Amino acid sequence: MFLEEKKESDVEIIKKVLENSDNFSLIIQKYQEKLRWYIRRITNIKNEEIDDLLQDIFISVYENLNAYNIELSFSSWIYRIAHNKTINYWKKHKKEIESISVDENLSFVESIFNEDNLILNLEKKDDKKNLLKALNKIDLKYKEVLILKFLENRDYKDISDILEKPMGSIATLINRGKKQLKLEFEKIINKKND
Repeated sequence: MFLEEKKESDVEIIKKVLENSDNFSLIIQKYQEKLRWYIRRITNIKNEEIDDLLQDIFISVYENLNAYNIELSFSSWIYRIAHNKTINYWKKHKKEIESISVDENLSFVESIFNEDNLILNLEKKDDKKNLLKALNKIDLKYKEVLILKFLENRDYKDISDILEKPMGSIATLINRGKKQLKLEFEKIINKKND
């Protein structure tokens, strides 16, 4: 029987990196794919652009690692950097960016509709695709919070840290986002039925 490889905690990894900067690759290995998916979910930019954005994110992480506050979750801290860089990129290039990919995000549909107060009849795959179209139509402030909550499975505290907003504001944004999403979804469905 093979011994299971022990995964190092973020604190252990940070200590190694601060002792020897050659260990920075440990942070990249742990977070690169997670951040890639996060960026793709918010923006749906091309892989080459994601790679450039990731490089920029990891440079910022490297440059600011000494300023990282150990009292905060490292995961939330790195996501905050990724979030800020991604939103800045999106604002500069939003006319060129396509809407989020339907095929990769059907899990979003399942997770958001497990919420008690947002129940729609989503029996057909077309309805699920229409929900993702609706997600692309809602305000970015709602889209990003819904993605963090339902695709990234972040809790309110993490979302609060990432977006640098009070937890009460996060709850409000999620509720308003779900309402706006439901409204946009219903508009799409009603348009199809006319």
